[in-house]
Amino acid sequence: MKKFNFLVLFISLLFLLSACVSTPREHPNKNASNDSLNWKVQSFSYTDQNEKTFSIDKLKGKVWLANFIFTNCETVCPPMTAHMAKLQKMLANQKVDTQIVSFSVDPKRDTPENLFAFGKKFGADFSHWHFLTGYEQKEIETVAKNSFKTAVSADPTSDQFVHGTSFYLVNQEEKVVKRYDGVQNVPFDQIVKDAKKVLNQPR
Repeated sequence: MKKFNFLVLFISLLFLLSACVSTPREHPNKNASNDSLNWKVQSFSYTDQNEKTFSIDKLKGKVWLANFIFTNCETVCPPMTAHMAKLQKMLANQKVDTQIVSFSVDPKRDTPENLFAFGKKFGADFSHWHFLTGYEQKEIETVAKNSFKTAVSADPTSDQFVHGTSFYLVNQEEKVVKRYDGVQNVPFDQIVKDAKKVLNQPR
């Protein structure tokens, strides 16, 4: 009887562990090689943390980094934003002219005021970092899926959102050319190197 109970407990534990690690935060294509990217970012015109209109037209001819966050996030967004802030400082120190765009996945609650406070908490330089809102939930889900090949959705069991945790490097033609882990194993030096390389590529 004891052996049977131990077996049931062991199988149950395995099931729970598999459930924990199999919940994807990224699009099924997340394992695609960086060499196979080249995704075109769709046109957009939203509102930034300063309550100003910010569109993709303002990024034409520029190299930029993008990610998805929300200010009420209880897990990955604070470390992601801290890591992006570190990247911004590294890029500035090496004089790599790069813009940053953080799309809110919770536009209903993420007002420009909330986004400004969130960015300020992490030391964001708003002259080169734009926190965007001012769209419907369905729209940001479509942008994430079509332009960055990642999923965004509301968690039906809480007030949180499921979203990708990658950093994306976008070239001067508004195409995603690189993707990196934005939470645990952020390749800071490689991102700076890649941004510099893309910036210096002949057009």
